[in-house]
Amino acid sequence: MIPSMTTPAAVIVDATAYAQAVEDAARAAAAYYAGGSSPLDDDAYDRLARGIAAWEAEHPDEVLPDSPTGKVAGGAAEGDVPHTMPMLSLDNVFSPEEFTAWTASLARRIDREVTRFSVGPKLDGLAVAARYHEGRLTRLITRGDGTAGEDVSHAMGTVEGLPETLAEPVTVEVRGEILMTTAQFEHANEVRIRHGGQPFANPRNAAAGTLRAKERAYTVPMTFFGYGLLALPGTDAALAERLGELPYSELMSTAAGLGVHTSAGTAVPDVVVETPEQVVVRVQEIAALRAELPFGIDGIVVKADLAADRRAAGSGSRAPRWAIAYKLPAVEKITRLLEVEWNVGRTGIVAPRGVLEPVVIEGSTITYATLHNPADITRRGLRLGDHVMVHRAGDVIPRIEAPVAHLRTGEERPIVFPEACPRCGSDIDTSEERWRCAQGRNCHLVASLAYAAGRDQLDIEGLGTTRVVQLVEAGLVADLADLFTLRREQLLALERMGETSTDNLLAALATAREQPLSRVLCALGVRGTGRSMSRRIARYFTTMDHIRAADAEAMQRVDGIGVEKAPSIVAEIAELAPLIDKLAAAGVNMTEPGATPPPAADAGGADAATPAAAGTGPLAGMKVVVTGAMTGSLARLSRNEMNELVERAGGRSSSSVSKNTTLVVAGEGAGSKRAKAEQLGIRLATPEEFAALVADLLG
Repeated sequence: MIPSMTTPAAVIVDATAYAQAVEDAARAAAAYYAGGSSPLDDDAYDRLARGIAAWEAEHPDEVLPDSPTGKVAGGAAEGDVPHTMPMLSLDNVFSPEEFTAWTASLARRIDREVTRFSVGPKLDGLAVAARYHEGRLTRLITRGDGTAGEDVSHAMGTVEGLPETLAEPVTVEVRGEILMTTAQFEHANEVRIRHGGQPFANPRNAAAGTLRAKERAYTVPMTFFGYGLLALPGTDAALAERLGELPYSELMSTAAGLGVHTSAGTAVPDVVVETPEQVVVRVQEIAALRAELPFGIDGIVVKADLAADRRAAGSGSRAPRWAIAYKLPAVEKITRLLEVEWNVGRTGIVAPRGVLEPVVIEGSTITYATLHNPADITRRGLRLGDHVMVHRAGDVIPRIEAPVAHLRTGEERPIVFPEACPRCGSDIDTSEERWRCAQGRNCHLVASLAYAAGRDQLDIEGLGTTRVVQLVEAGLVADLADLFTLRREQLLALERMGETSTDNLLAALATAREQPLSRVLCALGVRGTGRSMSRRIARYFTTMDHIRAADAEAMQRVDGIGVEKAPSIVAEIAELAPLIDKLAAAGVNMTEPGATPPPAADAGGADAATPAAAGTGPLAGMKVVVTGAMTGSLARLSRNEMNELVERAGGRSSSSVSKNTTLVVAGEGAGSKRAKAEQLGIRLATPEEFAALVADLLG
């Protein structure tokens, strides 16, 4: 099913409310298009605009001149450079029903069914026109009011994907969108804060504000995506005629051939389909990939591909009739930061969490969002009571991007950082960006032990949180190793521990002693590692002794560990040395079955750069992603156990699909990862096909 907006249009009850709504919309548009800021987020503005349109439909004689329904998006920003052809915006649809109605209306207008549609991402940036004279970029102009725009040629040279010289010496205009990728946005905020400015609320605002800035002491990169190519006065007549007759898809291929950056090189390229039903499928595919894209999209653009259909449909004063934007639910909303809670994790990390005025994003009510760490709060200049931009896409944890500084009232209050551990009252180690209780894992021993006993770690059946609490309160365990020295009479003395429960727990502990090194390492909860990284470290070094002997240079040879993470992992392993010694003394396994140890000379130190032997087996050399619900003989396996199976078969497990992925095992309900694999032409396997590949290892 096509994703649709879940929020209704704003309700406008009378002419006074209508006038206020028009004023609010005009103010929001002016603030955004003039400097990249706005008192309204996208969803709030869309609801307001739809409410205005609904009221005007019932009162056509009372439409105010400032109404957004009659203006091109961006019309609040004046410009003095005339466009050779109106630079229109797009009308929107928000639901499957509205999309179906649009396709029917288009067919009626041109008196035939459209047989070719171009479908691509609606990029969340700022529309511009780039003029080239004999192949050289001479001018960059914003959309403005659609008839004239603002000259922003000063930004030329800072926009990636916008070539200063085309591959051919032609005179043309390239239209497109300037935006900031996620990485560019993070960099822009770092630079802006370093120069004493407030962070941008989101990438689109950052691009809009940056594009117009003329006298900043710094520059930050942006990215251009072309979506149009047209003739200018001075364009060769034959070329001008050709550009006017090309299907939209071929027009964009021509632009790409000239060196213009388009969606073609992304995971969501524009594609041509033949029916509205195929459009729906493509919309679903793009929507499924949205959360994984390195740039923002707020919808999908559907265009009539053939030039004859576009001419027959024509354009209105505001938007072409041959194209529509199918808007996706907003992933960013503005709300208020009410409080900051300080929680202590199982490794002793003191983590801040923002308490929000409830806000609905993508159908979920969000009341909490991550604040990362104290240093991040300071960098962003957050205060209690701030209006903040909250971002949530797909299944990611909601995060607070930045304060919306221009909405401050003066009543906001500083965020108070804890001076002692909020859990145990001990000192806090503030030497790193992520603060940590001086007691480390012992501060939250119950959480640490319950995690270690979990299915994807040591898998100690019968040792849930309630039992862990009982053991800790009875003084029987003070760390993970103490679990393996528990005696039968000690357990029998506990409440609700009969002979059967005691024997079962002791048997589970005996089994846990034999777990592979990768699970033991994961159970230790080394900061900067998780299940996948623990497996990679264990398979690389093969024994705990080799891991403990490795220095930072050796550690960073493990796939996925860079120069920043390696020293902290080495330091954490050294800190855990007494606990590791106790575990080994208690008979816990410290080797990784099936992995080949490195030569003795390379077991540690600076020379430990030789990896364990390359994987052998049916998946040797393959990078495998598992997604969706497994069925058949694989249904009993957790995702972690599936990834372990991949690596025992000689492959490398991964959580994300990229061009380097070899195989995607797609179970029931596989969504965006399957779609991306299909887009990239990556081999797909059902759970049953994968089970056949690794049958010898399933037992």
